Amino acid sequence: MTAAAGAAANAGPGPRLDLGVLMMEPLTGAAQWRERVRRVEDAGATTLQVSDHFDRSPVSPLVALAAAAQHTDRLRLGTLVLNNDFRRPAVLAKEAASVQALCDGRLELGLGAGWMTDDYTVSGIVREPAGRRIDRLADTLALLHALRDSAGGPVDLERGSVGVAALRDVPAVPRPPTLLVGGGGPRVLGLAATTADVVGINFDVREGHVGGRAARSASAAATDEKVALVRRAAGDRRPVLHLMLYWAAVTEQPEEEAARRIAAAGLELEPAELLASPHCLIGPRSVLRERLCELRERWGFGYVSCYEADAGVVAPLVTAG
Repeated sequence: MTAAAGAAANAGPGPRLDLGVLMMEPLTGAAQWRERVRRVEDAGATTLQVSDHFDRSPVSPLVALAAAAQHTDRLRLGTLVLNNDFRRPAVLAKEAASVQALCDGRLELGLGAGWMTDDYTVSGIVREPAGRRIDRLADTLALLHALRDSAGGPVDLERGSVGVAALRDVPAVPRPPTLLVGGGGPRVLGLAATTADVVGINFDVREGHVGGRAARSASAAATDEKVALVRRAAGDRRPVLHLMLYWAAVTEQPEEEAARRIAAAGLELEPAELLASPHCLIGPRSVLRERLCELRERWGFGYVSCYEADAGVVAPLVTAG
């Protein structure tokens, strides 16, 4: 099932949404990875996702998804999200086609322009200004769409950071991966709205870390603005909207739990501000069910993700009838 089909299937009453689980716990070996994949599937999630950071990701994302494909024939397999600066566009296209073949068409290829300063420092890759990074992301998306439109190639494209001649999808795949593009700034969201099957509404992290700007951009009002921007830019297109749930807990003391999370992350927020964020799912079970309804009815989200460590909290709420 594609993300769009999943969202349509969940269009009836209640808070049911597609659910992704982002794998962030340390990897210790093949058996452990296999069991984690099965736990995600058993929890009722729609998609298993892997991030793309040097110090914060447990494993190389596309390699991990290829391995996961051997242990589940139901889950979609996604990257949330690949840093576009880490791979040349033609290499990424070949790797994505390979994973798409290995998972029988279930790849959800999530891309972003790159943001975390630490990733660039650790890897020695130059972190250029946001405008240049977004330009390169647009170039990569143009190549992926050219391959999609040509049914796998051959494609000749000279554009900015892309220069390919007679490029084909190798291996050939019957259908291209679902494209997810995520971000929190106006330009990335506009690009996502016009190119992606799924638009990830995220923090504004142009500072290179989760600081004051990012925290403020997690508010309900900021989310209103981001969703409105995507809808305007998308025009007649109807991409699925995706949201990451960064904080989740079932508790009768939400203010105390929110204060603890704020202190742990060093956020510049008051507990009430965190609890009001659509990215936050902290509170009594009945309140959290209402929040999930709000995500779909107020903003139109059809798809949410949570951390692997929070799946035990989020999955029962999302998958309940």
